[in-house]
Amino acid sequence: MSTPSLTDLIELGAISEAQGLQGQVKVRPHSTEPVALLSSKFVWLSLIPRRGGGAIATADNASLTQYKVKSAKMHSSNVVMTLEGIGDRDQALALKGARILVTRVAFPKVESDSYYWVDLIGCNAFNLQGEVLGEVIDVTENGAHGVIAIGDAQTKTMQYLVPFVKEVVQNVDLPHKTITLDWQSDWQ
Repeated sequence: MSTPSLTDLIELGAISEAQGLQGQVKVRPHSTEPVALLSSKFVWLSLIPRRGGGAIATADNASLTQYKVKSAKMHSSNVVMTLEGIGDRDQALALKGARILVTRVAFPKVESDSYYWVDLIGCNAFNLQGEVLGEVIDVTENGAHGVIAIGDAQTKTMQYLVPFVKEVVQNVDLPHKTITLDWQSDWQ
C-alpha cells in the first residue's frame, strides 16, 4: 500500500503515553465517541523524531508510518492500542506525541441521519430563505451538542456559531456539500 499524503488522512487523536510494559500506547482521542479510532484495522502515525526520544508531531516534514492495529479499547477517556511491531514500553514511549491518522474510507458506515463532523467541514450553509451564510469551517462540541462554525474558509473568519441540533439543522446534503439551517443571516 502506498503512503497517502497528510491531506488524505484524518487525525483522530495523539499518543499521550505508553500503557504498561507490553508496548501498548495510550491515545488521547479528539472525539468523545472515538468509534472510527476503535474500529480501524490500520492507522498512520505522523511524527518527527526528536533528540532525547519521543516525537514531535507537525504537518511540515512529518513522516508517516502505517501500523496494523492488533487491539483497541477504551480505558477511562483514552483509547489503549496495541500496534503490530511495538512490543515493549521503550518502543511505545518513542511514539509519544505522534498523531494518529486514518483514511476516511476506513470509518464505519453511519445511519442516514448521522454524520461524521469531518464530512460537514467544507459544506455551504444556507438558511430557509435561500441566503448563503458561508462555509462550515469547523465543528466542535459544547457538551450538550455539536456546534458548527460558519464563515469564510479562505480567511478562516468565523461569522456564525450554530448549534447542530434538529430544530436548527433542516437538511444535510453531503453529496452536494450543502446544509440548510433555520437561521437568520442577521443572527450573531
